[in-house]
Amino acid sequence: MTISNEAYEQLKAIFPEQRLLLNEPMENHTSFKIGGPADILLLPINDIEIQRSLKICTEFSIPVFVMGNGSNLLVRDKGIRGVVLKIAKNFSHIQVEGNLIKAQSGIPLSALAKAAVQHSLKGLEFASGIPGTLGGATTMNAGAYGGELKDVIVNVNAMDGTGNSYSYSTEEMQFGYRTSRIQTDKLIVLGVDLVLETGNQQESLELMVELAKQRREKQPLTYPSAGSTFKRPVGYYAGKLIQDCGLKGLRVGGAQISELHAGFIINLGGATARDVMELIGKVQGIIKDKYGVEMQPEVRIIGEE
Repeated sequence: MTISNEAYEQLKAIFPEQRLLLNEPMENHTSFKIGGPADILLLPINDIEIQRSLKICTEFSIPVFVMGNGSNLLVRDKGIRGVVLKIAKNFSHIQVEGNLIKAQSGIPLSALAKAAVQHSLKGLEFASGIPGTLGGATTMNAGAYGGELKDVIVNVNAMDGTGNSYSYSTEEMQFGYRTSRIQTDKLIVLGVDLVLETGNQQESLELMVELAKQRREKQPLTYPSAGSTFKRPVGYYAGKLIQDCGLKGLRVGGAQISELHAGFIINLGGATARDVMELIGKVQGIIKDKYGVEMQPEVRIIGEE
């Protein structure tokens, strides 16, 4: 571990043992089920814990990586040096006031969409099958089936790497395709305010059931993955390009291009990050040669080689 005893003792004063994990395998914290150990993984429950831990890491020059539930993450096989802040189920309170939902960033999108329907609110049905947290989804302006987070967000509370807090309106968030100000300014989402329309519970539930059915039919949900592996190239669809090159089923070690949906790389069992990255490289090379198209990964790749 690369963290000094003094820094470790200060972090221990904030986090109880069950929420401060040493040499924690990141395969336990990603939907890909891949990844070497993090020096320290912290599980905060409030803004103050996040702020205090960031200040300690700044003081001792400890690198910090902030994650949600790891649904769009590939951690390299040697793991992550420094501190990982996992903002997920411990940080997932929501409050509903009429058509306004105030939510902590660690709530899964699926849980948020269900809560909206329970309060007869519509507009988040599209997000019910997206596997990430609200914070991660806001960071990348996640979307599906014609909807995007920017369509319903009215305010975002965030923090920078040294513990300073900010609040941004939708316009100030600079949302784009799979991007936002959170990415460009390297911020951490703490809470999000969303405004939805009054809806019909039954209609919303039926729509969510239909979208879930479409996902099961089209996506390899029975295998670990990080969702869509590549961003959509301008003027193309990533999955179609891969399929048209005859790459469905292509395999490196335990990693394979899904035979159900070519846009997904799946972990057949025992896949390493190196397997996945080699497979990504093969896809990029073949499509570049055939179509002249640069395939950019949508999955976030972090950690030591």
